[in-house]
Amino acid sequence: MTDGVSTVARLRSATAADHDAVDAKFGRYDLTDADDYRAFLIAHAKALPAVEAWLTAIPGLATVRSRGTELAADLAALGEDMPAPMAFDVPASPAAGWGAMYVVEGSRLGGVMLSRSVPEGMPSAYLGAKHLSGEWRALLTAIDGETADEAWVEQAIVGAKAAFDLYRRAPA
Repeated sequence: MTDGVSTVARLRSATAADHDAVDAKFGRYDLTDADDYRAFLIAHAKALPAVEAWLTAIPGLATVRSRGTELAADLAALGEDMPAPMAFDVPASPAAGWGAMYVVEGSRLGGVMLSRSVPEGMPSAYLGAKHLSGEWRALLTAIDGETADEAWVEQAIVGAKAAFDLYRRAPA
């Protein structure tokens, strides 16, 4: 930690505007409308697989429990194929990986809340793919447990901001 502030708190603070921008971009979708919901899932399908693939190539991170299968199944149920993922060209480092994982797993947490808006009869495996018991807290503890000198924290912020930016650019 730096100056007694946890790494997670620093990540949250440094990326708050990025998080808000992504929420604003995706908040325009009406998840009760089949066309909007389809577009919402397609946008996620452009971003999530790219970040997940990037994360799996970084040694030393927590295991990535992919939600790609659930996302593909929901899109297939709506008559859509998975789109090509966007490029996620961020210099790989463990710190940047933890930052990007913070965003991806935060998206999982938010997805569960959003799944409550999806009407009965519409596929919601992707948004409903919640964390295992204690998984989110374990991730935050792991991030805070990493060697968090200033350079490490800055790289974690770079990774988180890059992941947020990818999600922000994904909607058409």
